[in-house]
Amino acid sequence: MKDPYQVLGVSPSATPPDIKKAYLKLAKKFHPDLNPGDKHAEEHFKEISAANDLLSDPEKRRKFDAGEIDSAGNERAQHKYYRDYASESSNNPYQSQSAYSDFSNRSDLFEELLRKHGRQAGPRQGHNLNYRLEISFLDAVLGGKKQITLPHGGTLEVSIPAGIDEGQTLRLKGKGAPSNNDGPAGDALVEISIAAHSHFARQGRDIFIDLPISLKEAILGAEIKALTPIGSVLLKIPKHSTTGNVLRLKGRGVQTPGAEGDAFVKIQVMTPKEVEPALEAFLENWHPQTSYDPRKDMRL
Repeated sequence: MKDPYQVLGVSPSATPPDIKKAYLKLAKKFHPDLNPGDKHAEEHFKEISAANDLLSDPEKRRKFDAGEIDSAGNERAQHKYYRDYASESSNNPYQSQSAYSDFSNRSDLFEELLRKHGRQAGPRQGHNLNYRLEISFLDAVLGGKKQITLPHGGTLEVSIPAGIDEGQTLRLKGKGAPSNNDGPAGDALVEISIAAHSHFARQGRDIFIDLPISLKEAILGAEIKALTPIGSVLLKIPKHSTTGNVLRLKGRGVQTPGAEGDAFVKIQVMTPKEVEPALEAFLENWHPQTSYDPRKDMRL
């Protein structure tokens, strides 16, 4: 095994904080989780970890510097080296641990990753795989099951929860790439895209519906069947309705556990492409008893 000082790129007189800083810098560069599939990086990370284990332990470092153990931590024949004498000095940097408390903790997050990985590269989870799935408006409102065709020809079943939002990501545990060293498989991350609907729109749990009605229904009122994503409903159109009027259907929106939205029906008064001659004749001879100017509020 290589000299641990050379592996970490520090001098034999390096202080404990110097060693820790060098280790973290190299570990961030060669950590297997950051270099998936790179065997060279994995082996180099093992060397870095072993060198750090030896040099960060004051007793092991003292023995190595004294020639009592080799770089692998194995005992060897005793020899006298300069550090045997230097270690007796009260100024010996190898004996001091006080500098550790002053070392910045900005690397704590990465150290947690290193501890999780372990001294040697053990079983690691496979990589997560990302997918994008477009579903219909109704599937997003009602929920259901969909399938994704995988690159190798297989399929992946995705359970869509009712009320899912545009851009929401579903995590399928263990449906990602397999591990290359006996660890668990990664996860599949499925980002949802929702197709637009011709008559419905949605905001949160509420549904917005454009409902066309006839001129007669608008003037005289009517009871008509209106479609909503969760089924049809008999809707009462008030007399003298006009385009833009909104009717609320409580509880007819998105149904989610513990909560339900409403449906808001926006009236659109439609005239036929071909008007009946009798209606045209009536309007030509009709003289309203009250004045009504629908453009009275239009001003520059």
